[in-house]
Amino acid sequence: MEKPIYPMRINKYLALNKHSTRRGADELIIDKKVFINGKLAVLGDKVTEKDSIEVRFRGKQIPYLYFAYNKPKGIVTHSAQGEEKEIKSVVALKDVFPIGRLDKDSHGLIILTNDGRITDRLLGPNYLHEKEYLVKVKNTLRSSFKNKMEAGVKIQDEKTAKCKVEIVNENTFKVILTEGKRHQIRRMCEALFQEVSDLKRIRIMNIELGKIPDGSYRQIKSKELEKFLHSLELG
Repeated sequence: MEKPIYPMRINKYLALNKHSTRRGADELIIDKKVFINGKLAVLGDKVTEKDSIEVRFRGKQIPYLYFAYNKPKGIVTHSAQGEEKEIKSVVALKDVFPIGRLDKDSHGLIILTNDGRITDRLLGPNYLHEKEYLVKVKNTLRSSFKNKMEAGVKIQDEKTAKCKVEIVNENTFKVILTEGKRHQIRRMCEALFQEVSDLKRIRIMNIELGKIPDGSYRQIKSKELEKFLHSLELG
């Protein structure tokens, strides 16, 4: 095979690299599927050996799916070790993954999706989205607990952000966080001399757990989905 001579016409380049025939290459260009250095190619363009050529075949786009899943206790979010079970092995949904984490001993709402766009928008430190939890502790809550929790709690060398707390009864409260440090609620409670006995996530932004049974899920759609994506600046 003779050595290619540059610059050469884009249709010849595509034919030499077995993307199509020259006529077929022209059709790809007309269909706006060929890019030179990230810019849309036009008929008659010439390329050099240093140019980056892409042919983007736009097949049928897979629709984005979103589900609200009630993770039971004892199931890890992902990266199971030993005999542990993780979400993808117990949920009868294909090609979706969990956004964020809930530790093994906690339960409640996890969003499952195939839309990778929402990971950073929901979890990134530059975005402050509400997540609500129902928490039970072993002992009676101290009278100062609400004020101290809401003001932020010092954990080792850092202080948590302010949050909202609603006391439900003498050993149960709801808390709304806009950050997600590892085991944050458990560590905040320990710092205030309370030991968590049950931790359940009941809301992420406008998505509520509601009455989804343990280990079950429901699809997020219609206006609920529209509001969720709009809040993430994706819709």
